[in-house]
Amino acid sequence: PDLLQPLIDGHADAVFGSRMMTRFAALEGGMPLYKYVGNKILTRIQNWLLGSSLTEFHSGYRLYSVNALKQVPFERNTNDFHFDTEIIIQLFLARLRVAELPIPTFYGDEICHVNGIKYALDVIRTTLVSRVQKLGILYDRKFEIQSAADHPANRGKFSFESPHTLALERIPAGAALADIGPAGEHLTADLAARGIRSAEIDIFPGREDDSSFPVGADSFDYILLLDVIEHLRFPERFLDSLRDSITSARPVKVIASTGNIGFIVTRLALLLGWFNYSRRGILDLTHTRLFTFTTFRKLFEQCGYRIEEIRAVPAPFPLAFGGGWFAKFAIALNKSLIRISRRLFAYQVFLVARPLPTLATLLQNARETRNQKIASRL
Repeated sequence: PDLLQPLIDGHADAVFGSRMMTRFAALEGGMPLYKYVGNKILTRIQNWLLGSSLTEFHSGYRLYSVNALKQVPFERNTNDFHFDTEIIIQLFLARLRVAELPIPTFYGDEICHVNGIKYALDVIRTTLVSRVQKLGILYDRKFEIQSAADHPANRGKFSFESPHTLALERIPAGAALADIGPAGEHLTADLAARGIRSAEIDIFPGREDDSSFPVGADSFDYILLLDVIEHLRFPERFLDSLRDSITSARPVKVIASTGNIGFIVTRLALLLGWFNYSRRGILDLTHTRLFTFTTFRKLFEQCGYRIEEIRAVPAPFPLAFGGGWFAKFAIALNKSLIRISRRLFAYQVFLVARPLPTLATLLQNARETRNQKIASRL
């Protein structure tokens, strides 16, 4: 009844009984010292990886609300002992409320069939996979859970180096910008705060019409294509269409980004026979094209664009590990490795290019110049 009360009161979605909330109570109840120490160590590691604060991950005394179970795909979990860890991770990913209450510990004469070493390795492995999945590197369907707070439109990318922050640094105040995608409400708000006029233009990747630029590009100073190109069925036709839509002498710049399929982690994964698509990241399920540094540059050059800048972007570790010291250290290490080889250690490619005038535009400008000279003589 005590454990049921938080569910009845609506204060929790799941309640766990914890043997560790009362100091040394588990040892006094007969828990072997090696299990007590192992429980503490594993719980500390999992709390660190998941950003949680449970006193115990490994008690089987649990109550779940039916509503909570409806929101997590627990049927995809393992049939092994670390099922308990997987369902906790799923509850966290769904942003459900987990409460803990102390329970007494009693050890009888029953035989435990858990292989402690294997269990510990399984627990750490599955916890790591759930965190790395947020980077879009590994993928497991059981952790394919997205709460409203995790929706891309509600997730800012401005506390660390990303294509969004790099784009903002390059767009001056007062510029006219077309945000193709669009890149999200956080970027839109930041652009407005800087006095940048932006038009959000949606395209529908995968449809027959995704190869046409939907407006005249020469009414803008900048065209933003952040993480868009890889979703198109015919990116070459799209870039041709964008360039064709520029009929004036107005200098237009295109700012684009994409994932780097040559990233060291995806290379190693492929070496091991893994090629897992996911909900986000380099191998997003909705991607139709994959690029390296070389192929992304060639795409623009062969479509008639002059590359003005191309640079490497580190992995978004804060999205997976929060804004603590570990994420900052990981980004610093990633940047150092990028200096050695950006093709190998860049998570994304960031590019600034200028569309060159098409032959039709050059001929049209020449005719207009000739007609103006003739008119001035008359």
